[in-house]
Amino acid sequence: MADIRDLHLRVPGVRQAWLAFLAAHGLSGFSDAEIASVDSVIGLYDGDRLVGTGAIAGNVLKFIAVDEGDTPGANFNQVVSELQSRLMLAGHSHMMVFTKPQYEASFGHVGFTTLAKTDVGVLLEAGMPGIKQYLTQLPGVGDQAAKHVAAIVMNANPFTRGHRYLVEKAAAENDIVDVFVVSTDRSLFTSAERMQLVQAGLADLKNVRVYPGGDYMVSYATFPAYFLKSGDDVIRYQTTLDARLFRNWVAPTLHITKRYVGEEPKSHTTAIYNDVLAQELPPAVQLIVVPRLTEAGTVVTATQVRQAIADAQLATVKDFLPPTTWQFIQDHYAELLKRIEKGQNIRGN
Repeated sequence: MADIRDLHLRVPGVRQAWLAFLAAHGLSGFSDAEIASVDSVIGLYDGDRLVGTGAIAGNVLKFIAVDEGDTPGANFNQVVSELQSRLMLAGHSHMMVFTKPQYEASFGHVGFTTLAKTDVGVLLEAGMPGIKQYLTQLPGVGDQAAKHVAAIVMNANPFTRGHRYLVEKAAAENDIVDVFVVSTDRSLFTSAERMQLVQAGLADLKNVRVYPGGDYMVSYATFPAYFLKSGDDVIRYQTTLDARLFRNWVAPTLHITKRYVGEEPKSHTTAIYNDVLAQELPPAVQLIVVPRLTEAGTVVTATQVRQAIADAQLATVKDFLPPTTWQFIQDHYAELLKRIEKGQNIRGN
């Protein structure tokens, strides 16, 4: 039987051999940052020959490739089983994988359920709590069936008057608005802080509910880009999976018929995102694109707020922020600066 070994990619020759093995299985072109994001990498060896590999990043299985052995599926099962065991030991009872369509059935055989798929990629999950548990455990789900329900997904890094403006419009046009805050901790403001700011900034809107996005409001950071041709391909792939997961799972369970997004004339990425949502969500979910709030002729964005924090120019964006966010930044300014000084990215979303 083949044996599992840890692969230390900084050891001379190991990284090159690993990359060559992945390339031989059609996986190449990924960035150094994507490789650096993994928590551990394993190799499956038959003697001295590498016959399989896989990695974990958070609760995500990545970089899985195997040679077919004498027993069909044996190498694949051994690699995935080892990764699942490591995730369980690390406290992850729920796990996800992004893979090529030809591996969908193989993951199904080891207990994974397909959440969404495209022609080039599949998103699957295993373990508990899964998407059904996540959705049915949200407060207030039961009373939504006979009402007009809208949804908004936001990172809110941080929550601005622009975010508030979008929610106010949705709240005025619907009985209930479900606001999902992206849970991934890759922003200047942590997931917990962003949830706090959104809840505080919307507390007076009685028909608005704020939920953590969990693993299901898909984050760009978790997607493997290694079998896509370009940046635009990556964006479209990610957004299509996101849209289909939302359309097929989230919207039916919560009786959501509208999704509101802010117009993004200056962001190429978000323009693609909105375009794909417009293609994928209807007719089940109507996409409402709302012009962005402006202040003194300037579009209100969280990006400008983060830049003002880095530049010690907070006064220039005070009018962009609700009082709750302004106060939070004042109270935590030193900590935010430390995060930026340590290399926290302030661009993007």
